[in-house]
Amino acid sequence: MDAPERIRIDKWLWQARFCKTRGLAQDAVQGGKVRLNGQRIEKPGRGVGPGDVLTVRLGAHVRVLRILECGTRRGPASEAQGLYEEIAPEV
Repeated sequence: MDAPERIRIDKWLWQARFCKTRGLAQDAVQGGKVRLNGQRIEKPGRGVGPGDVLTVRLGAHVRVLRILECGTRRGPASEAQGLYEEIAPEV
C-alpha cells in the first residue's frame, strides 16, 4: 500500500511517535503546541504532507521537523524516524 500524499496532523504525530496516542496528538494540536509552516494550527484534522515544516513543543523541548513521508502505519521507531528530518537542534 502506497503512502497517501497528505495525512491528518494528529495521525502523523502518532505514526511518527511524537505522541503515544492519537488522543494526545489531538490535544497537542488543539492546545497550540504545533505550528505548520510557521502558522499556529488548532484543528487536528489539518492535512500535512512531504515538505511541510512542523514546530512541535512537547514538554520543555521544541523540535523543528520537515516531513519527508506521510507513512501508512505506526511502525517501529526506526521506521518512524524515516518520516521526518530534524532541521533545527533540540532546544
